[in-house]
Amino acid sequence: MQFTLVVGITRSLFLFNLSINTMHPMLNVAVKAARRAGTVINRASLNLERLQVDRKQHNDFVTEVDKAAEAAIIETLSEAYPTHGFLAEETGERNADAENVWIIDPLDGTTNFIHGFPQYAVSIALAVNGVTQQAVVYDPTRDELFTATRGAGAYLDRRRLRVATQDRLANSLLGTGFPYREDQDLEKYLKIFGDMSRQCAGLRRPGAASLDLAYVAAGRYDGFFESDLKPWDMAAGALLITEAGGLIGNYRGEEGFLQSGEVMAANPRIFAQMVQTLSKYSAS
Repeated sequence: MQFTLVVGITRSLFLFNLSINTMHPMLNVAVKAARRAGTVINRASLNLERLQVDRKQHNDFVTEVDKAAEAAIIETLSEAYPTHGFLAEETGERNADAENVWIIDPLDGTTNFIHGFPQYAVSIALAVNGVTQQAVVYDPTRDELFTATRGAGAYLDRRRLRVATQDRLANSLLGTGFPYREDQDLEKYLKIFGDMSRQCAGLRRPGAASLDLAYVAAGRYDGFFESDLKPWDMAAGALLITEAGGLIGNYRGEEGFLQSGEVMAANPRIFAQMVQTLSKYSAS
């Protein structure tokens, strides 16, 4: 009995260490960068009243924390991969025609952050020749690390992720995002909101799309939809979802969501049911 127990524990430790050692090297660096940005964010969250907040446009804010977190990420990635390019929310494109391009949102959910509402994240994805291969979404308030490598699955810390098994939209909990800029079509969204709210069990809008997508991958949401997003809001979360067995596309269920900003994600059965309602609202 004791021998069997020891063998079982030894095997578990071996498998755990193996999973750590086999994480893709580029994903390892991205995790390091995300955690470094998380440290910057957590430190700043202790003194929110001292934050310098600038307005990019109506209801679209940026702080020195966004900029410092992005600088920490780019510095970490550049030290490891000096020839790689970047597409980052605050600093824009740099060497964006490179084979390898990092897509970065250093603080997704800035409005939440400046109000002390603990729903925000660091999002980092690596696109190789335009195809996302690595993904990290890190929630510094909960110390939750969502990761994925194309073809190797999605994980929350070291636990393998699978999308929810719900098969009826009427029983589903969905995430969404409300329009918040003046150039967005609020009236159109209110129609979508009305249609979807009548067909599902509940809609939630926490305010950080990268985390919403990670929650679909983790089965916390049955689905998610939003429009007018940017690639850095979606790139990492999209890979998490597909590696967790889910589907992601525009409101018609098609590709091109990173370019259009119109995104819908769910497990395959719920995805098909969401398409029936959302496709008529597609601008893609």
